Amino acid sequence: MKKSRYTDSQILSILKQNEAGALVPDLCREHGMSNATFYKWRSKFGGMDASLMKRMKELEDENRRLKKMYAEEKLKAEIAREAIEKKW
Repeated sequence: MKKSRYTDSQILSILKQNEAGALVPDLCREHGMSNATFYKWRSKFGGMDASLMKRMKELEDENRRLKKMYAEEKLKAEIAREAIEKKW
């Protein structure tokens, strides 16, 4: 996964500036990002504080690890099933 150029605190600060009345094009120009990036952040992190943002990222990481573990176990089970079928 690509690492963001912006830290969580920077993202929250940019979103707070917009809530305070700064215009989106001005913020994007100032911070060197696209409008699409800003709106993606706003839809994902809008209304969050730092602790909620950290918790959400932890849950996303945990979910990614669990999906990987599930895929590995499913593959092992499929290999075992094929081996059993070939024995008979």
